[in-house]
Amino acid sequence: MTRPRLKIERPDFGGPFPEHIAVIMDGNGRWAKGRGMLRVFGHKEGIGSVREITTECAKMGVKSLTLYAFSVENWKRPRQEVAFLMELLEQFLVDERPTLMDNNVRLRAIGRIDDLPEAALARLRETEEITAKNDGLLLRLALSYGARAEIADALKRFARDVAAGKVRESEIDDETLRRYLYDATTPDPDLLIRTSGELRISNFLLWQISYSEIYVAKECWPEFRRPQLLAALEDYAKRVRKFGGLVSDAPSASEARA
Repeated sequence: MTRPRLKIERPDFGGPFPEHIAVIMDGNGRWAKGRGMLRVFGHKEGIGSVREITTECAKMGVKSLTLYAFSVENWKRPRQEVAFLMELLEQFLVDERPTLMDNNVRLRAIGRIDDLPEAALARLRETEEITAKNDGLLLRLALSYGARAEIADALKRFARDVAAGKVRESEIDDETLRRYLYDATTPDPDLLIRTSGELRISNFLLWQISYSEIYVAKECWPEFRRPQLLAALEDYAKRVRKFGGLVSDAPSASEARA
């Protein structure tokens, strides 16, 4: 049975609208601790925010949403917490399939994916395959991800190609190096959102956010829902993106990607 096309309703704040939103989902543990609960309950509650923000972005016509789900540094956390997070990821990848399909969302993962436990990796690949033909929002989960690791991995692959004679020294520029990143085709984020009020980048998309607008929400991730997303979009609509130039000659977001 053919699914009905998702009705796109983009909010109009009288200014630019981000085609690609990236989110540092911070504050799950802090949210739980503030309520006298274990950190794991914050992670569990954060799934609701993932679901709502993904659905809202799909309905608004956002083209790409990148969520910082698990960093390479997160492997250093207590073993029990890491095990819980991997089980939660596995459950999410199965339970959210109907929501992803209903909202025409395509799932893709970026990071050192092969470091994931076998069961979680299998569910990830299954969900990527199930949603592969969806042509709406691209949801990218950054898993076992670190921006420095991404750049290091890219340079290793690049060096191998140079040694093999596939790339000449005269061809080396930023766009050449971009081809070796985990995802070379998705445009850079227009808007980077960080929750919980922290003013850090946390080793996230260092290459890609060179010209991204940054919005910091005071709410912890489990509290970040549609009203908070709309506040971020309204703030973004007031920004003037210069991409290193002057306001008078600043390109549009689409021109900057060309």
